[in-house]
Amino acid sequence: VLLRPAGSGRREPLGDADGLALASEPAGALNFLAMVENLQGDAGRGYYLEMLIGTPPQALNILVDTGSSNFAVAGAPNADVTTYFNPELSSTYKSQGIDVTVKYTQGSWTGMLGTDVITIPKGINGSYTVNIATILESENFFLPGVKWQGILGLAYDALVKPSSSVETFFDSLVSQAKIPNVFSLQMCGAGLPVSGSGTNGGSLVLGGIEPSLYTGDIWYTPIKEEWYYQVEILKLEVGGQNLNLDCREYNADKAIVDSGTTLLRLPQKVFSAVVQAIVHTSLIQEFSSGFWTGSQLACWDKAERPWSLFPKLSIYLRDENSSRSFRISILPQLYIQPILGIGESLQCYRFGISSSTNALVIGATVMEGFYVIFDRAQKRVGFAVSPCAEVDGSPVSEIEGPFTTTDVAGNCVSSVSFHEPVLWIASYALMSLCGIILLVLIILLLIPPRCRHRYTDNDVVNDESSLVRHRWK
Repeated sequence: VLLRPAGSGRREPLGDADGLALASEPAGALNFLAMVENLQGDAGRGYYLEMLIGTPPQALNILVDTGSSNFAVAGAPNADVTTYFNPELSSTYKSQGIDVTVKYTQGSWTGMLGTDVITIPKGINGSYTVNIATILESENFFLPGVKWQGILGLAYDALVKPSSSVETFFDSLVSQAKIPNVFSLQMCGAGLPVSGSGTNGGSLVLGGIEPSLYTGDIWYTPIKEEWYYQVEILKLEVGGQNLNLDCREYNADKAIVDSGTTLLRLPQKVFSAVVQAIVHTSLIQEFSSGFWTGSQLACWDKAERPWSLFPKLSIYLRDENSSRSFRISILPQLYIQPILGIGESLQCYRFGISSSTNALVIGATVMEGFYVIFDRAQKRVGFAVSPCAEVDGSPVSEIEGPFTTTDVAGNCVSSVSFHEPVLWIASYALMSLCGIILLVLIILLLIPPRCRHRYTDNDVVNDESSLVRHRWK
């Protein structure tokens, strides 16, 4: 099966360098059909993959997260997990004796780095040795009701803790199994309760693209920087109307594609504009502000379908041809999400979009509408319409293009990028400077009074300007 390039009916030959793979014989390392529906879960609690770890194998469910890079599993009993990996029971586990701590937008964990062998029952054939962190302590990471016991970070090594020298899980698969440097993800929870049974399907295809998981063409946008899957967003439309914001507002700090984030998260200025546009174009003018901020649910009679009251939301991404763009659109069925039934008559919904202080995040709210290809070999992310993104038999996502980019800036991403290592260096430099200043102040305090300056009536002393008053805490 030949794969189609972005936005074109043309076919291009496949080579070793392009990172894409053909469906292979079942006896090989890759059998894409075997990976179809290898995920379970929902947008509210994440999509997870079954994995066998150690010798003899211990089975755990692992959350698929394209917004981080560590592979970690529960390594000790926890009230919110049903099982955990015990390295003492694995003859192939090797501890590296290195402590590791990872913090997420919500939650964190601390554990010990080691290596062990893994197999994926519905993944690539064979067993592979990978770095694995055993989680010994955590805070707001494992939550009540989740059905996974670990996390599979699929982003780049720039995000790995404690340093980028730790090879990521997917890099290990690429080098050991000799698979193409590409994976693809389909999450099938559109229109279904986000805290339901956790049995909604999905597919993680390692090493290529499975043609049965998408319809139409694949549209690609370049990866701007290889840490998160950072992309460039050109504009947003609500109900077909452009928000008319500077395109740099959409990429403030960064814009990323992250399966581990539940909602579509928008920078505060963009979020406010989107909410205002939805309120203006929806058929409900009087609406509680708590619904938009996520503190309240909105409930309708179960016989009603509230989605017809809300507009379509479109995100424009820059095409590989920088003079063109394409748009991915989600219907209200994806961002007005059923979450709770009350009695026999009411169904309650939440707003699947939230504000963010540090990024625009294309999370599960949007990703459930598409088959998303992470083509690391060609440094691009692809989107195609997912056939499972249907509600009541009708599609709830669209891709259209190409469009011209003459109405937006040539570059919507800031040229200055502050990665975490750079921030740490800056922090240490500032703390060192403060330490030097404090040392000078202490020396001045210890100088005998006769060596000090004698103030005259013309001198002004302002205690409020003292650096000691404003030292870092």
